[in-house]
Amino acid sequence: MTKKATATPSSIPRAAVLVISAYIAAQMLADVASVKIGVLTLPALGSLAVDMGTFIYPITFTLRDLVHKLLGRQVARTLVVAAGAINLLMAAYLVWTAAFPSDASWGLGAEFAAVLAPVWRITLASIAAEVVSELLDTELYHLFVTRITRRYQWARVLVSNSLSVPVDNIIFAVGAFGGVLPWATVWGIFVVNLLVKYAVTVLSLPLIYLVPERRSGE
Repeated sequence: MTKKATATPSSIPRAAVLVISAYIAAQMLADVASVKIGVLTLPALGSLAVDMGTFIYPITFTLRDLVHKLLGRQVARTLVVAAGAINLLMAAYLVWTAAFPSDASWGLGAEFAAVLAPVWRITLASIAAEVVSELLDTELYHLFVTRITRRYQWARVLVSNSLSVPVDNIIFAVGAFGGVLPWATVWGIFVVNLLVKYAVTVLSLPLIYLVPERRSGE
């Protein structure tokens, strides 16, 4: 009777641990940073509002690609869903923390609740956008490497991100603000987020070369 093979610490690539940790961290940082609305000034468009999570969140698409490259499609799918669940639990915990009685000597309970207690519509729209778009990114990446080519690794990242980022944007902008803000404002949020996310995507392309290609499976 043969023993079933099990993963050991030495059989798990160290790079996989680092990339998965970075992916979860970037997802959580983006969701927390999104509570601040900054102003981005562009020569052609003027001053536009942007949530500050926009500058780190696009990196998660490339980090997901690294996980896919290292560990395959099934692991990438699991990671995306797990990250969504973690962000939902984080939001729920922050709501509970904000509602928990504050020590009188601290005196910042109201400020904490005003900043970190999430607006559930925005939170749920953000998580839905993350899960749907990154699962789409998983399938596009898989299609590229199995049906087109394993060469030009930068291209697989660019192609998959170029299609999944707009999907992320439209789900978030409409889900979070549609019917609440004027549609011109919703469109402005969509445009500025798209521009920033594409810029970060292009800058993150070289990351795909940091990990080795998976030799078997998906």
